[in-house]
Amino acid sequence: MLPEIPLYNLFDEPSFPVRWLPAAVAEHVDLPDTVGLRDLLVRSHEIAQVTIAIPPALSALYRVLYALTARVTRLDEADDQSSARSEPWARRRRKIVQQGRLDPAAVEKYMDKYRDRFFLFGGERPWLQDPRLAAECDPANTAGVNKLIVNRPSGNNHAWFRHVSSDSPDLPEAAEAVLHLLVWHYYGPSGRCSTRTSGTTAAANALAGPLRSTLSYHPEGESLFETLLAGLPEPGERVRRESDLCPWEWERLPDPAGAPPGVEGLCSGLTARSQHALLLVPDAAGLRVEDAFITWAWRPPKIPREGDLYLIWQTSKEGNQYPRQADSHRALWRDLDALLLKKPTGTALPQRPAVFRTAPEVSEYLRVRALGFEQDGQAKDVQFVDASTPPVLDLVEEADVSVALDIGRLRVLGERYGARLELAVKKAWTQYTDAPKIRDCTWAVDAAARYWPAAEAEFWKRLERRDFDGAAAAFRALAESAYDDVTLKALGTLRGAKACAQARTELYGGPAKTKPTAKAGGGARGTTEDK
Repeated sequence: MLPEIPLYNLFDEPSFPVRWLPAAVAEHVDLPDTVGLRDLLVRSHEIAQVTIAIPPALSALYRVLYALTARVTRLDEADDQSSARSEPWARRRRKIVQQGRLDPAAVEKYMDKYRDRFFLFGGERPWLQDPRLAAECDPANTAGVNKLIVNRPSGNNHAWFRHVSSDSPDLPEAAEAVLHLLVWHYYGPSGRCSTRTSGTTAAANALAGPLRSTLSYHPEGESLFETLLAGLPEPGERVRRESDLCPWEWERLPDPAGAPPGVEGLCSGLTARSQHALLLVPDAAGLRVEDAFITWAWRPPKIPREGDLYLIWQTSKEGNQYPRQADSHRALWRDLDALLLKKPTGTALPQRPAVFRTAPEVSEYLRVRALGFEQDGQAKDVQFVDASTPPVLDLVEEADVSVALDIGRLRVLGERYGARLELAVKKAWTQYTDAPKIRDCTWAVDAAARYWPAAEAEFWKRLERRDFDGAAAAFRALAESAYDDVTLKALGTLRGAKACAQARTELYGGPAKTKPTAKAGGGARGTTEDK
């Protein structure tokens, strides 16, 4: 008979790395580097940040922590039906902010109720896993731990940073496996997966996770306590906690061949949109994961991801909404006006994340953390994305409309000269090399590497000083400098000098164009306005 596997409960086991506030370090001796979910909540006022190094895992964990925070503070309903004297949601949250910490008794009460649902291994309902997969999937054809760990190569993929073996893989510790379990639930790919047979339904393909390829924006405060409360938007008036359930709160696991559970409100919207089902297989000691089942959770139709409160939503030409994609080459300052303005400029009609409507009520010193994963819809993973701003949420349009609008204009100018520079160097390269058409080239890559970091520094410098006059000239000078540096070597030939001189006009909006006059047979030489 096999020995019983030790139980690993996420409430207690130190699974999540943190950085403590200086005051906590001064008061306590030997603070742990990692904590469980209980301490993340109970001691959130002493924690500066969760220091997970995998951005999509942190984005996913934030959503779990928001849901837990909503439950233990009873901010999961706009009108708390359990209270004899109902208070507005914003006032109740403000009182909790003034208390300065989450109520330990409320945390313990919730954890006592659902403790058996937070075991990582074993039990009837391991956390965010489906134990039925052990019988519904082929045990001889599992996904394996290399597939589970998203930054490892698996199958026939290239090994970029490390070599791994599918026959004798390095087994991840439980704490590492938890992070990748989260990534799969939120960012998992569409396409081929392990065959799962549930009743009369057998299939081997899954739909993409709800955050696949997106960039998620989170308000962060001076402590994790502020971060969690700022990340809670007000629920809808009809939301009721009895029906707005997280997966670990379901009375029983739903039929995977049937319709997926509906998104009923804040908590289910944060935690119950996954399209994947997983089951981790621990080693004999219960400290590492030695195998994993990964397959589909539901059959179509897909659980809608519309309404996610932490994404910038845009509108396509066909009128369809889609989230702004993660782009490792795009700096966060270029999204700032879409986070501060109610109706930012742009042909895509971006809508700021709903969480930023109420986040500034928690603190005047909130910064923005952008977390995501540059991916395609299926199996291709490109790069993690992680960026932060200084404290800026006191500049939302509702608080300071003039500065918020100036930020939008500043972003437009920076992007205008970045686009003009790109076109100019591509045209110069095309003419210099006699290429058949304008296309990507090494000059464009070099120019972008010179311009965009300098433009970002210019943006933050001007914002800090509230200096918005003359911004066009400043960004134009940066574009000119990058253009001159990139094309310098070509100026030694007549062909190169001619190509670079002609293409340089694109920095100023293109060559002058002739504008017809109202008089017949007349004409006037016009100039392109450098806006």
